[in-house]
Amino acid sequence: MNLARTLIDVRPLRTSPVFRRLLIGRTVSVLGSFMTMVTVMYQVWDMTHSTVWTGAVGLAQALPMMVFGLIAGSWVDRGDRRRIFLLATVGQAAVSLLLAVQGFTGHVPVVGVLALVAAQSSCSAVGGPAAGVFVPRLLPKDQVAAGLALQQVTGQAMMLAGPALGGILLGWAGIGTCYLIDALSFGLAFYGAFGLPALPPAGEPSRAGLHGVLDGLRFLGGHRAVRGALITDLASTVLSMPTSLFPLVNAERFGGSPRTLGLFLSALAVGGIAASALSGAVTRLGRPGPVMLCGAGIWGVALAAFGLVRDPWAGLGLLVLAGAADAVSVISRSTIMQTHTPDALLGRVTAAEQIVGQAGPNLGNLRGGVVAGWTSGATALVSGGLLCLLAVVWVGTKTPELRGGSVPGLYAGSTSPQPAGGPVPDGP
Repeated sequence: MNLARTLIDVRPLRTSPVFRRLLIGRTVSVLGSFMTMVTVMYQVWDMTHSTVWTGAVGLAQALPMMVFGLIAGSWVDRGDRRRIFLLATVGQAAVSLLLAVQGFTGHVPVVGVLALVAAQSSCSAVGGPAAGVFVPRLLPKDQVAAGLALQQVTGQAMMLAGPALGGILLGWAGIGTCYLIDALSFGLAFYGAFGLPALPPAGEPSRAGLHGVLDGLRFLGGHRAVRGALITDLASTVLSMPTSLFPLVNAERFGGSPRTLGLFLSALAVGGIAASALSGAVTRLGRPGPVMLCGAGIWGVALAAFGLVRDPWAGLGLLVLAGAADAVSVISRSTIMQTHTPDALLGRVTAAEQIVGQAGPNLGNLRGGVVAGWTSGATALVSGGLLCLLAVVWVGTKTPELRGGSVPGLYAGSTSPQPAGGPVPDGP
């Protein structure tokens, strides 16, 4: 296999100017969002010196996503996704401007800051499902995985750079400036989507209200490949999320050095960036189901092994491997979700994926903390990794559509693949 086919597939950047603009806007916006995440945590801690309040930041981000996600997905599947995304982006920028104002003035109580965080998360709950239709509508089906891999590698790079840049700017320019930069970053996201053509649902629009939500849930429960992909994601996050255990394992096994702890936190992202940058082989393979199952299984095995080793360098190597396996699994899972789902349902399915992505890691960190409290950090890691592996094996055994994985699956009871909507022409 030559190097060109191993490196990340950049065909979407060459063939679709609109996708290229979207990716640039999304990358800058993600960078600003990670800067804001650090800034909010710093501000709340500075105002309260309470871990309860800093923990409430995560709650303010997750609750709106879980409460409004499926309703927003149903709304997205009834209208022009481009217009809905633009409105959500304007909403996020407006909230960031309000955060900047209160950051400069310093007169808003901590509850007000959390309310603004929740408002921005509510806008994201709408914008995320709308953006979820862009890649399969803009790109040919054989380039969807490559487009998702490009989003993955840029997103993980910003996850690595954003907090560090946010910390530097906090010390240099202050809280208000960091929020203001985030508000400006949404301008590029707006520009990236502004040139899109109208993107109404390709098929029968969602029914209004609860009926549309229930239709989406029925699809998720009835489509075996999509259901298996979501269960695999839950297994990886709820059963084996490791980050809450790092401080305890670091103290138990590696002397409690803060330097080692920082490396543990970075190793997952480094593995993810490396795997995404070398994802060309798996995205061109056209078999996302087996790749997803293998990636999720390796994630579980690597974390279980991390719970057993005593050498810090071996531990870092296992975390890099886990991060790489997770990145490959995420790219493949998103490919399955977006190519197996009819366009008219894609907003609701993307909303469900977004909810799992928010709730799963939080529940996983809680599970790990509870098990570690009863036993030890190592036991929590090993048991979680093995449970993840068992769950992935179960999904693979029960879902032959994922073991084959090269052709969009069938909706339960159907005899023909459900189309996800072909690519649309580039806008101006």
